[in-house]
Amino acid sequence: MAITEVAVYAHLRPADVEALGLELDAIRRDIVAQRGARDAAYIRRTIALQRGLDGTSRVVIALGRGAVCWALGTAGLAVAKIIENMELGHNICHGQWDWMNDPEIHSGTWEWDMAGLSSQWRYAHNFRHHVYTNVLGMDDDIGFGVMRVTRDQPWRPRLLLQPFQNLLLAAVFEWGIALHDLYSERDRVATPRGKAAETRAFVKKIGRQVGKDYVLFPALSGRRWRRTLAANAAANTARNLWAYVVIFCGHFPDGAEKFDPAVVEAESKAEWYLRQMLGTANFDAGPMLAFLSGNLCYQIEHHLFPDLPSNRYAEMSHRVRALCDEYDLPYTTGPLLRQYLLTLRTILKLALPDSFLTATSDDAPETASEKKFHGHDARGDGRSGSSELGATGRRGLRSALRALAAQSRPGRRRKAERRSFEQVDLPVPTRKPAVARGVHRATG
Repeated sequence: MAITEVAVYAHLRPADVEALGLELDAIRRDIVAQRGARDAAYIRRTIALQRGLDGTSRVVIALGRGAVCWALGTAGLAVAKIIENMELGHNICHGQWDWMNDPEIHSGTWEWDMAGLSSQWRYAHNFRHHVYTNVLGMDDDIGFGVMRVTRDQPWRPRLLLQPFQNLLLAAVFEWGIALHDLYSERDRVATPRGKAAETRAFVKKIGRQVGKDYVLFPALSGRRWRRTLAANAAANTARNLWAYVVIFCGHFPDGAEKFDPAVVEAESKAEWYLRQMLGTANFDAGPMLAFLSGNLCYQIEHHLFPDLPSNRYAEMSHRVRALCDEYDLPYTTGPLLRQYLLTLRTILKLALPDSFLTATSDDAPETASEKKFHGHDARGDGRSGSSELGATGRRGLRSALRALAAQSRPGRRRKAERRSFEQVDLPVPTRKPAVARGVHRATG
């Protein structure tokens, strides 16, 4: 099943976990002390760039001639929508720029260019997802209620259609997120009147979005309304596909672990930090790709410090990776295509009943628990623990996983068995041996 003891799974002593938390607190304090005019200029430049690109692209679509102008305008509009959604809307609504005290660039006032309401998203995402990251039954973002992404989730016959549901969700991702946030907000509201008010606000937001992209701008184009309508639909679809890829690659590739609800009982801040590091994944990106992803290529850093400015994640990543080396922890990252293919593999195979799957929910690539180490000689010398040392002499999860993988290779296992039996002058067996709490609330 899912991880029930995070420190045990990470192969860290309680003192190591607390020390790790103190080092991450130091990173946070440093960034808070440094943020200032450079960061404010960055977000204001980004807003100006996005609005300029949006306006220019719409003019090219409406007034340009031929397919080339339409394609260029549509591509520019798609990029403008991506920037607004990823680097502006998502990060501003996290409160990353609230310290500026600018009423326009504030989590409480920003309404993004998406179907869902920012206010509903803030509760579903900032609280339920970021506080309870990958905790089964508490984080609704695990599969967004429609996808099976861990073997801890029971199989249902409808999941045979999961590969097709995945394609549909990718194409209409903003609408899936909007409904997901509405349901989350309705769960939070106690009274029927409050639930109805949230639904009315949701419907009004949809009306504004549909009216803007599919009525107002096409109408302003006169006889060329079809051209504008098609461009807006294409740009929205491109934005949806990109947001889907970025979000899924940060949460569902191999190495992004899932957790039992027991882990949040009396969870300390340091343990919360560790859970974020184990439950998220990055993908490799240069400056441009990072910008277009809203710097969510640094998903680990984002989950550690969700309310710190996104333009700081790149520099924070060096320090976080160094801490992973120091405490012998995995720093889960890889090329974007690889991370997505791992995610897609999980989506496709978990559409099948468990009887068709070979691994268990304790040792599958996409799902693991501390039980995967039970019955394994992690050092190779008859004692428990990992076979290698981290940078500071600590033995942690990274070394334990390497040792486990080495022992799982049949050739190496048989060789080890042969050596052990030769030492006591016994015949080598021909059969393989059986292998055998308050919650810390994240800022932002």
